Amino acid sequence: MSKKLKIKQKTEAYVSTTNACKLCKPLGACIAFRGIEGTVPFLHGSQGCATYMRRYIISHFREPIDIASSSLSEKHAVYGGGPNLKKGILNVMDKYGAKVVGIATTCLTETIGDNVSGLLKEFKEEFGDKELPTLLNVSTPSYSGTHIEGFHATVKAVIDQLVESETVEPKTSSQSPGVGAGLFTSEQTEKDSSETRPYILNTSKVNLLPGLVSPADIRYLKEVLDDFNCPGTILPDISETLDAPAQMDYEKIPEGGTPIAAIQTMGHSDATIEFGQVLQRTGNSGGKLLAERCGVPLYALGMPIGLRECDRFFEALEEVSGCATPRKHQLERGRLVDAYVDSHKYLFGKRVVVYGEEDLCVGLTAFLAEIGMKIVLCASGGNSGQFQDAINAVTSDIVSEPPIVKEGFDFYEISEEIENLDPDMLIGTSKGYSLTKKQQIPLIRVGFPIHDRFGGQRMLHLGYRGTQNLLDRIVNAIIEKKQADSPVGYGYL
Repeated sequence: MSKKLKIKQKTEAYVSTTNACKLCKPLGACIAFRGIEGTVPFLHGSQGCATYMRRYIISHFREPIDIASSSLSEKHAVYGGGPNLKKGILNVMDKYGAKVVGIATTCLTETIGDNVSGLLKEFKEEFGDKELPTLLNVSTPSYSGTHIEGFHATVKAVIDQLVESETVEPKTSSQSPGVGAGLFTSEQTEKDSSETRPYILNTSKVNLLPGLVSPADIRYLKEVLDDFNCPGTILPDISETLDAPAQMDYEKIPEGGTPIAAIQTMGHSDATIEFGQVLQRTGNSGGKLLAERCGVPLYALGMPIGLRECDRFFEALEEVSGCATPRKHQLERGRLVDAYVDSHKYLFGKRVVVYGEEDLCVGLTAFLAEIGMKIVLCASGGNSGQFQDAINAVTSDIVSEPPIVKEGFDFYEISEEIENLDPDMLIGTSKGYSLTKKQQIPLIRVGFPIHDRFGGQRMLHLGYRGTQNLLDRIVNAIIEKKQADSPVGYGYL
């Protein structure tokens, strides 16, 4: 083989990203750190990284967020960023009075090889005479993953660095018959919906790891736990820190977030519920770490969107709490079933493309298959290698023709793919707007980021209630499109 041919083959193997269907890994870390009480996110890298991430987070959540930076320059890229990291932490202590500093690495510091754990150990030794904040750190170079992987890596790192580390035997509970160590999978057979249990007053404690969902979703999950009389630790909790009420004065560190003390005791909980089918197939699961280290039973579930996945979530809560699903949520489920019936004539056979974070796509696909829509493409910028299996798990028993599944895709590739798919609708983030404008079809905005509409932080996706909201939005988008295309406009639909 000639040298020229070898060079040509090497060049053709490289594929650039034209318009990424993902965001960078440390951005997800900043959002996760923001959900821990008293924490200032800190990026060990150049100033531009912090500026870029603040822009994305602020435009979605409509909340101010400070992200500290070690502000490395060319000199530090050669000689190392340790001095700037230490100086930056001291400045955060002085200017913010932070209880916790969450340090995430960037491409620059990972490439030059800064040993952040070692540098933090040196910092504690050098400034041990001061009242130091809790220092947490996570490795998040952008070239190794997406924003959602950075988010999950941060949750796992926080658990690893704060929760008690002794290994114990798996906990057992008389309230979980037949579940063994408490592992709940999305393939588990559905329980007869007519089965009920007596409402038993209980005070079980549950860890809930929901992933990157909206502040409205977190508030809903808190409500559900409260309705089950089930004290819980939600990690992270961005319900107030990224969706706060108006304040007379600017707060450098907003109230709210998961308390450090609550995180430290997560190893003593009765169970952990963690959302994400793709997550469970990777090594980023904080729930698995709690199970291995502390013996906390893990209920590994898909995103609770749609009847089946929501039913599994509520079944898990029944197992953990010993309580029947409260009537309020039974009624919400019943109204959702009624809406499924009413909307069938609008939705059946409509062709839809889903894109975005892998686990959110899996949850949406499970729901869309239930309501009779034809999912023609599931695409994600993530590259876990588990996306196809997760999609198959939620569609194999309900659709006759599985959707095309593409991971590591950008929007240029999605645009090329849908040219021959003739979709009626796209569901995903704001970044897909140009595709729907070109195709002249509706876009249902979900997930992160939503930059071109108002209220992304208050969008409810989860549970029977969130599924109902999403169903209504999809049906109304189809009706609106039908009206716009009609020569007579409005009619009885």
